[in-house]
Amino acid sequence: MGHWTPDDIPWDHFDRSKLDPEMVKIAKAACMVEHHSADYGKYLCGVFHDDPGFCADALAWAEEEVQHGTVLRRYAELADPTFDFDATFARFVAGHPIDVEASESIRGSRCGELVARCIVEVGTSTHYSALRDAAEEPVFKAICKRIAGDEFRHYKLFYANMKRYRDIEGLGRLARTKVALRRLFESSDDELSYAYHCGAGEPDPYVRRRTIRAYAGRTLPLYRYDHVQRGVGMTLKAIGIKPQSRLGKLIGVLTWSLLRLYVRRLAMAKETGGTLRSPLRRAPA
Repeated sequence: MGHWTPDDIPWDHFDRSKLDPEMVKIAKAACMVEHHSADYGKYLCGVFHDDPGFCADALAWAEEEVQHGTVLRRYAELADPTFDFDATFARFVAGHPIDVEASESIRGSRCGELVARCIVEVGTSTHYSALRDAAEEPVFKAICKRIAGDEFRHYKLFYANMKRYRDIEGLGRLARTKVALRRLFESSDDELSYAYHCGAGEPDPYVRRRTIRAYAGRTLPLYRYDHVQRGVGMTLKAIGIKPQSRLGKLIGVLTWSLLRLYVRRLAMAKETGGTLRSPLRRAPA
């Protein structure tokens, strides 16, 4: 599936004068999460053990995700020569293991698993698009552009297979919506925030809610309307709602409004030292 290699990144254009320390922290967190995709590939092959075609695609997907991690690691080490990836990644994996022995999806069905994978790719493609457009350091911008493109392609891969299993299993729109909403709530889970905690070299104990809030406060303000609307459209497509329908447009506007409200509340909480709960969660990773 791959269309580029680390050699395609313009490493010689690195400009330390445009380095953003917060972007470096984000890159450190992302490189560990992307490296962890090797275990997600094993998990998917366990769930789809009798579907060799999809299993091959899942392993190729995982390989590309690991390449993202490799490139982001190289960038993090270039930006911060003191970054010890091996020790930091070991700490991250120990605190966030993945069940690679699973033989059934935690989503209850294979179609449900693929809906959840679509939602993950929506999140990553939106995330890297926002980073690409916000970054001033040219190498990081180039990396995020490449990765964002891959994540959109990965969404198409999982979406095509989701439709295939939807027809086989008959998973309806309501059931797919429930899976998508459950995974969206989990988008605030602590994989990224724990990686952020480890990458920043923060000492234990890991304070989950505080770290989630800190990570969200640094990333969500970067999201623009077009990033959110494209992500909403991809999400609606996965659950069977036309993005350009009246309902789809209403959901898009509501999502943008809730996001901006949450960003404002994050900023207020940071200024006052108060606490808050995400408007997209039942109880805040």
